[in-house]
Amino acid sequence: MSSKIEQCIDEIEEYIDSCKYQALSNTKIIVNKETIDELLRELRMKTPDELKRVQKIISNQEAILNDAKKKAEALIEAATVQTNELISEHEIMQQAYAQANEVVTLASQQAKEILDNATREANEVRTAAMQYTDDMLGKLEAIISESMNGCDMQYRNLLGILKNCDEIVRTNRMELHPEMLTGEEAVSEGTSDAELSADML
Repeated sequence: MSSKIEQCIDEIEEYIDSCKYQALSNTKIIVNKETIDELLRELRMKTPDELKRVQKIISNQEAILNDAKKKAEALIEAATVQTNELISEHEIMQQAYAQANEVVTLASQQAKEILDNATREANEVRTAAMQYTDDMLGKLEAIISESMNGCDMQYRNLLGILKNCDEIVRTNRMELHPEMLTGEEAVSEGTSDAELSADML
């Protein structure tokens, strides 16, 4: 079952796949700003819940370790009780000591195995949770970067179109009134147009 973040990322990827390519480009696409903003807003709203879920998984490692410690303590306590019962019988004192040592040794080994397994399981859970979070953030970073690149390309294209329009308008004016753009007026207007282009950049 996929997470809410994965579902959002799938929706974003499907939308990006459905976008049209820019003219003369096989890598740049045209995106609708409102649509991509809505998808990113939904992803941003669902991210905290997913992170809380991951943090809950990580916090469970403490519960696993505590449960393992309780089981180990219970084994040792049972071994201690059994040892006391054995050594209380004088006629089988030596046998009691031997059996008691075996029980304590076995209990200690079992307790160590439980703690080792619990620690290994907790570390695996923590590593998997961190990897999952890193993968989700990596996908989000790639989507944001691609969106920023697309916006930058659109801005550059718009600026180029405006410059071409400016050149056409200026040429048309000169064709209509060539006598108005002679001498100092032409120089002055050329300077103003250059300043206007610089401001646009």
